[in-house]
Amino acid sequence: MKIVHFESVPSEDVRLEGAAGCRVRCLIGPDDQAPSFSMRQFEVAPGGHTPRHSHGYEHEVFVLDGEGVVLDGETEHAIHAGTVVFVPPNRVHQFRNTGSGPLRFLCLIPHPMRGMLGDCVAACSCQ
Repeated sequence: MKIVHFESVPSEDVRLEGAAGCRVRCLIGPDDQAPSFSMRQFEVAPGGHTPRHSHGYEHEVFVLDGEGVVLDGETEHAIHAGTVVFVPPNRVHQFRNTGSGPLRFLCLIPHPMRGMLGDCVAACSCQ
């Protein structure tokens, strides 16, 4: 069992092309022997964004605080504290901070499963 305060988990810059002002903490992941999912906490600075991308697995997202938009293909949807977002596999998406403070959200992804293409864990920095 892992029980820690989230701030004790190091954060690092998201270094993927297309990301700006974005940091991630791998709160629970493969190193914790989690068999099915990784839980990451993203923090996006004002004006920052995650890369615009798609992949063969889903995301489950819960916005903790801040304001922004999530891009679903070409459509933007406003998000704020308490918003829940489900990103289906292979959907082009991006999270952007449109507010004056940090945009923070939890993002859960599945670990690689039989028949799924690509490595979920490496896609947005949680190794």
